[in-house]
Amino acid sequence: MKQVVLETFVNQGLETSLSLFDQVKTLSQDFATRAAVHDKDGSFPFENFTALHQARLLGLTIPCDLGGQDLGLASICQVIEGIASGDASTALVLNMHYLQHAKANRSRSWHPEVYKKVCREAIANSALINAARVEPELGTPARGGLPATTAQKTPQGWLLTGHKQYTTGSPILSYFVVWAKTDEDEPQVGNFLVPCDLPGLRIVETWDHLGMRATGSHDLILENVLIPDEYALDIRPVSIKSPPEPMTAVWNSLTLSALYLGVATAGRDWLIEYLGDRTPSNLGTPLASLSRFQIAVGEIEALLYANRQLIYNLAQAVDKGEFEPNVELHAQAVKYLSTTNSIRAVEIGLELIGNPGLMKKNPLERHYRDVLCSRIHTPQNDVICQSLGKAVLNKSAEC
Repeated sequence: MKQVVLETFVNQGLETSLSLFDQVKTLSQDFATRAAVHDKDGSFPFENFTALHQARLLGLTIPCDLGGQDLGLASICQVIEGIASGDASTALVLNMHYLQHAKANRSRSWHPEVYKKVCREAIANSALINAARVEPELGTPARGGLPATTAQKTPQGWLLTGHKQYTTGSPILSYFVVWAKTDEDEPQVGNFLVPCDLPGLRIVETWDHLGMRATGSHDLILENVLIPDEYALDIRPVSIKSPPEPMTAVWNSLTLSALYLGVATAGRDWLIEYLGDRTPSNLGTPLASLSRFQIAVGEIEALLYANRQLIYNLAQAVDKGEFEPNVELHAQAVKYLSTTNSIRAVEIGLELIGNPGLMKKNPLERHYRDVLCSRIHTPQNDVICQSLGKAVLNKSAEC
């Protein structure tokens, strides 16, 4: 992570110590030594999460009164950016864990004892959590529709049955936040907390992806999984729309932007080292001395600089409460712009050096495959641009 970024946070008086980011840098460097192996095998980096737990980094979005650190958005973005520069897959699983806890922390709508249990287990036992929402027939719920996964009310609790896809982190998760609808005459829809060790729950290892190969985003199968009544987190009648909670979308957009900034920065760092070391015999001097390569690296640097300004200026404004009412749209615009920039930054490196950039022994091709995955996260680019366009056109019509 760039020292100038850390100094900015210290100078603004934010209560985030440099030692945290020193830890992140050390962990990231360690994770990078194994990232290629996990990518090749599609294996899950369990040892990385042992290290994150030992460094006390799993409680950063858990409230202080429950043993966490309750860090703000800007600091979490820095942590995710730093971890992603070493291993993007680890960063994504960690980020999903942070987002679930940050949302629960803001709402405090869970049953109090259930919430305390999940928080304390995260800190004491490295119990990770993530949502399970996407389904084979429905696809992403962000584009509308109701889940096929059902929750049946019984005297003993809720029985959940369904099939979820792309459940990031599934090999290590202790809890799944499952989106389901009830089987009542007037159905309700919402989230149910499902511990990983219950009868009827199983993971089917289906994840074999182009990028982010070590995330363990397998299928989750639920067959009459019984959970207590109090594990129904936030269900409501289908006819009643969920109240808007813009901070969930803001945190999602900015932390993902930071993650892929970390990937692109890792690609930039490898490229700089390669250009400094590579001395063709007909040239007699490193490639870094040629103006064409200097211009290209300068373009990459400009793209990454723009990303940092976009992500951290808005994240700091959110932490201070100094943002406009349509902050959700602004955060989505940042995701669209910054992920586009990150992809382009890695592409420039590939175009610049040709075959070596696509060799499996070099990490640039892995960074490229990983950074392309930025396009699939909700909200996707077409949704972002449509939302921005409608907002502008509606405002114009009102004038």
